[in-house]
Order: sequence, then C-alpha cells, then structure tokens
Amino acid sequence: MALKRRSKVETAFSMSSMTDIIFLLLIFFMVTSTVVFPNAVKVLLPQSKKQTSASPLTRVTIDKELNYYVAFGNDREKMVTFEDITPFLIESQSREPEMYVALYADETVPYREVVKVLNIANENKFKMVLATRPIK
Repeated sequence: MALKRRSKVETAFSMSSMTDIIFLLLIFFMVTSTVVFPNAVKVLLPQSKKQTSASPLTRVTIDKELNYYVAFGNDREKMVTFEDITPFLIESQSREPEMYVALYADETVPYREVVKVLNIANENKFKMVLATRPIK
C-alpha cells in the first residue's frame, strides 16, 4: 500500500522577506547618515526666513560663553583663541580654494563678536555664510 502526500513541497524561493530586510537596512543607513555630521558645540542659532544652499566646509562657532571653535570638513570642532582663527582659515583655504566659511554664533553672543569674525573674513576675502535656524 503506497501512501501519497496530500500537498506538494514547493521549491520556489520567496523574495518578500529579503526585500523587507533590504528596506529596513536602507532606512537604517539613511537615518544614521544624518547623524554623522553633528555640531558638537551646542549653540542656539538665531532664526531666519531664508536658508542658503551653499555647503560650507569650514566652520567657526561661537558659543554663549564666547569660546571660539573651528573645524574643517568632517573634523570635530576644536577650541581656539580668537588670534588662532585667521591662521586656521588661511590654512583651510590652501586645502580648498573655493571654500565657504560658516559662522555658527549663539543668539546670545554680542554682535561685536560676530563682526570681529566677519572682519577676518573680509580682510582675507573669504566667502562667509551666517548659520541660522528656520522660522517654524
């Protein structure tokens, strides 16, 4: 007496679970890639209606305690004195001649401190961008 199976074993491979995993990995990498370039120094930027499309490589940050930080590219911000900003920007320009310099200044920073950094940029013909946060 021969016993027969009622259902056949399918040899086809379902790709639906594989595509789910691929989409989850894609979402994971998209979310984590936005965290790669954080601004380590916390500053509360002033609000502005317009935002620029320029992507500056060099950053100068002034926090609310009037500490100066500089960074180039994906480097971490390092604390410097005001006198060290000019040599840093000149050295950064030698690495990237068509660079923009972003100035991140806390909204509580006195205006004269911002103007001092803008004067450095003006004297050395740097292209300067003031970082702001959008109005909600």
